[in-house]
Amino acid sequence: MAENQKTKKAKAVGINHIALEVGDIDEAMAFYSSFIDFKIERQSKTAAFVYFGDQFINFALGRNQGPDERRHFGIAVDDKELARETLENMGITFLDGRFLDFLDPWGNRVEITTYTNIQFSKTDHVLKGMGLSHLAKTEDALAELKKKGMAP
Repeated sequence: MAENQKTKKAKAVGINHIALEVGDIDEAMAFYSSFIDFKIERQSKTAAFVYFGDQFINFALGRNQGPDERRHFGIAVDDKELARETLENMGITFLDGRFLDFLDPWGNRVEITTYTNIQFSKTDHVLKGMGLSHLAKTEDALAELKKKGMAP
């Protein structure tokens, strides 16, 4: 193939979902629903599908590896300080670092971030459907999007 020819590839649009391994589905639903509000679409003894608007986490039975060190996933919330307070009241120990990270009971590393402060964006109609149409991106988040030609 000539060097100036590019192979056509599909463009990544975003993350539709993640699969998260836990030791017990009922316990995972109780734990996660203690600090965030979400909709359980389906649940069985071996799996649960939890929706955050147009994205979801597939909780799957079967975590058997040790605790995550750097590997993690982030959940964007409307009120990070409320999440922090709730987690503190639950007795959660936060990990060292500049982020609001902790390990769930099965060793999955979770980072809580504020939706308005990050580039990640939901469409207006999805936010409205989630009851979150009042959320507006900060100037810093908009500046990051503008650099990429993704905001006016």
